[in-house]
Amino acid sequence: MNFKDYYSVLGIEPQADDKAVKVAYKKLARQYHPDVSKHPDAEAKFKEIGEAYEVLHNAKDRAQYDELRRQHLHRSRSGQSAHGGQGNYQHSDPQTEQDFTDFINSIFGARHAGSEHGRQHRGGSTRRQKGQDIELEFAMFLEETLTDTTKPVDFSLKQQDASGRITEQPKSLKVKIPAGVANGERIRLKGQGGPGTTKADNGDLYLQIRFVPHPLFDVDGQNLSIVVPIAPWEAVLGTKLKLPTLTGQIQLNIPANSQSGQRLRIKGKGLLNKKQQGDLYAVLKVVVPSSSNDASKTLWAELAEKTQFDPRATWSK
Repeated sequence: MNFKDYYSVLGIEPQADDKAVKVAYKKLARQYHPDVSKHPDAEAKFKEIGEAYEVLHNAKDRAQYDELRRQHLHRSRSGQSAHGGQGNYQHSDPQTEQDFTDFINSIFGARHAGSEHGRQHRGGSTRRQKGQDIELEFAMFLEETLTDTTKPVDFSLKQQDASGRITEQPKSLKVKIPAGVANGERIRLKGQGGPGTTKADNGDLYLQIRFVPHPLFDVDGQNLSIVVPIAPWEAVLGTKLKLPTLTGQIQLNIPANSQSGQRLRIKGKGLLNKKQQGDLYAVLKVVVPSSSNDASKTLWAELAEKTQFDPRATWSK
């Protein structure tokens, strides 16, 4: 998409304040409104004016646009110099086009990139154009993925009213999410995106699943892992403990002489996919008391003497 100078479109200076932007927009919108204007390109001009106003009246969007414009002018001047002053000041380049396209898509949606070629003016008619597709990140807790669940989705759609102004219309849905969805999976809701033109189909809504980080479990595909702290004597003697899972606690047997970093597999306690359920891995971590009194130190010393264990014996081999 070629870069557009929205200040030129509205006939104002880059230093113009918000009031001047609104005044220029209202004047031009009335002049080029397709219902009253006899200009051959009234609809295209009206759309461009509304687009310029939508960008420039929003402080955040305007600041981003001004930076893109500054870069565009710099590249244009560089192009002139490289050609001995013979270059076209309004020329564009691939980087400028891509930056501007990304910027416009971030405001109006991906459909806008092709909208300039999606309209034809034949006897004042407009070609059918499918509505804008919307993509949202959709947060889910790990526990919610184990069963079918219904969750609310709130978002907004950008729409152009009769005067050409872009407005945001809130929309709320209740969406059924099937059990076994994966992190990063995209769910399509047909026809729930932006409205189409001239009775064309609405766009679609895409929900991209993002798992909320869990305080206990790490995710590896459809498997889960949990760090299980155990005391040194539990590692040596073995023990039984209550292990949390996504569906409640279970009893876990720690075998005698367990090692820190050892992984114990609990089958079928991971995440679902479309066919089966993954596993949960308990990763043992031997934890030493952070402080010791005199009595416990005496016992530790006695243990060290009686076991005669050298954890670094392999270093000498």
